Amino acid sequence: MQSATPAITLAELNPSDVDATYRKLNLRILPFLFICYVLGFIDRVNISFAHLEFSADIGLSEAAYGFGVGLFFVGYILFEVPSNLCLQRFGARVTISRIMILWG
Repeated sequence: MQSATPAITLAELNPSDVDATYRKLNLRILPFLFICYVLGFIDRVNISFAHLEFSADIGLSEAAYGFGVGLFFVGYILFEVPSNLCLQRFGARVTISRIMILWG
């Protein structure tokens, strides 16, 4: 069965159209990725701020802090794969809603 629209080969593309497409993608995707990177960095920095408060308040040792952070990141990595499989199976709306509800 033939497709309704013919396939376009790379030789048929106009270079100015390709440049316009990349420019449009860069203007839409890069700011979002930058914001995600900054928020992820702030999240990791918050762990170090928590260490300063915990060590002063409850006498948390360096070894206990390192163990706790290690457990946190191991758990994060172990649950990331099933979460991405759920994302693929159920879609972004359901997965993000699930994450918001479970983390809340």
